Amino acid sequence: MSEWPISFQDVIEARRRLRPYLPPTPVRQYPTLDAEVGGGISVLVKHENHNPTNAFKARNGLSLMSSLSAEERARGVVAPTRGNHGLGLANAGRLLGVPVTICVPVGNNPEKNEAMRALGATVIEEGADFDEAVEVAERLVKEKGLRMGHSVNEPMVVAGAGTITLEILEQVTALDAMAIAVGGGSQAVGAMTVLRTLKPEVKVYGVQAEGAPTIHDSWHAGKPVTGRGADTFADGVATRNAYELTFPALQKGLAGFVKVSDAEIAEAIRILLRTTHNLVEPAGAVGFAGLMKLREELAGKTVAVIISGGNIDTPTLRRVLNGEI
Repeated sequence: MSEWPISFQDVIEARRRLRPYLPPTPVRQYPTLDAEVGGGISVLVKHENHNPTNAFKARNGLSLMSSLSAEERARGVVAPTRGNHGLGLANAGRLLGVPVTICVPVGNNPEKNEAMRALGATVIEEGADFDEAVEVAERLVKEKGLRMGHSVNEPMVVAGAGTITLEILEQVTALDAMAIAVGGGSQAVGAMTVLRTLKPEVKVYGVQAEGAPTIHDSWHAGKPVTGRGADTFADGVATRNAYELTFPALQKGLAGFVKVSDAEIAEAIRILLRTTHNLVEPAGAVGFAGLMKLREELAGKTVAVIISGGNIDTPTLRRVLNGEI
């Protein structure tokens, strides 16, 4: 397999397919946020939480589903998720008339489960974590002939995520770096696919939760490593594997890779709420938490972060605001 899973043209084609359904999301700058970060850093915030389903994965789901053949659509799509990918696929299934089955672990965010069901998806709750939900989805592929719609190992998923950075470059005049959350890597690899063609001098930094460090540790080791767990309240990045489709590109393209604690993620949510007045789910704040950690290295730069989702459930939000995390 090539170290780069998609082409720039794949991203252009994904945007063409998405445009009838998804208008561009805004990029905004907040003086109070810049002051909070300090170091002369100008922070550009890409509001993917303003998408339908309140997350960037509305792009990924539509990019994948709109690329399927008529035969694949008729079979139906199954996918493992902690929520946002499932919401994106459920939304795309509703728009395009494709039956969708979503596999989530037991104890998954109940508000996300309810939202997926409301969009018409069948939701199966089984397994202890995301990776066990993957096994459930793989079983349904074998038993029922459903078409797998993995959240990472799908080129058209990565192409959909790449449209985020394509929009950013159309919306801003200056950009030096991006700090991007990594769960499976679709946002970061999509970003680097666009930047290597249009603005190769822009650096991309990966950010992962300390409680789910597999891809971070693999990147620093120079090869995939195993045995790391996934214990973080940022469920959207709670993965235990380095993925075949995205890891080689992450390894080749990232300028750096840092980890952030749950406490740092919670503080990032509070800062973003106070300065932008947007609700941000834990995984959606990971990129900004990474920027806070990279402040010395990025002093004086213009840096984009992505609020990748706003689907924080009420109990978690209460704990964050009460300083319990």
